[in-house]
Amino acid sequence: MNPTFFSRRRALAGALLLACAPALPALAAGPTYGTHGMALFGGREALYASHLPMFHAPHDYQVILKIRVADPKLDAALRARLDGKTALWTIEPDKFELDRLAPGAVAPLRQFDANVVLGHFEQGGKTQYRHVGIVVEEVVLFRRLSPATLENASARYMQVGTGRQRFLVKTIDSRPDFDHIVAYRAAPGAETGSVTVPKVALQQPAARELAAALGVAPSSIGGTVYFYTDDLR
Repeated sequence: MNPTFFSRRRALAGALLLACAPALPALAAGPTYGTHGMALFGGREALYASHLPMFHAPHDYQVILKIRVADPKLDAALRARLDGKTALWTIEPDKFELDRLAPGAVAPLRQFDANVVLGHFEQGGKTQYRHVGIVVEEVVLFRRLSPATLENASARYMQVGTGRQRFLVKTIDSRPDFDHIVAYRAAPGAETGSVTVPKVALQQPAARELAAALGVAPSSIGGTVYFYTDDLR
């Protein structure tokens, strides 16, 4: 008997078995899987992305990343466009599991693709760069939000950045609360700790209050990069 005949029969039998076998179920998405839009801020010294949080899954995390663009030329161009300005930029990433950014994650997320948008990507912003590789250099903050109603009489702001160009990011610790990012110019060697100011409902603190907490002149406060309350009611 021709051995090729048996080879063909075995191949046919294998194909029939595969055709009749039940399809394997697709892996289910985890509880933090989704499109995790982020506010983009920074400049020549560094770039940062702040997850736009809510009080429900999969967005119930406050996350701040230090990032860079994988393409060096685009990275430099984007830093130049953001540098010293407070215009809102956002990124619209491909879907991923947010908890892959958590400390000690089994499969940590090192890079993802995103559209880079001038303005809010869900509120009429204009896409400037598509399918950009975003490299995660450092997870600056990763914390889960509590859905419980809570009132605080003060607002705490963490400092992001260690050079002259810095940002104040409101710690989301109340419900309702507001997401707030403020640019400011630090003195050489200034302290990098958090500062606290009085909180009045969901109003932005005045620049003079933030400046006083930092011990700098009000002119050092560059202005608000991002302020939003609707998703944190």
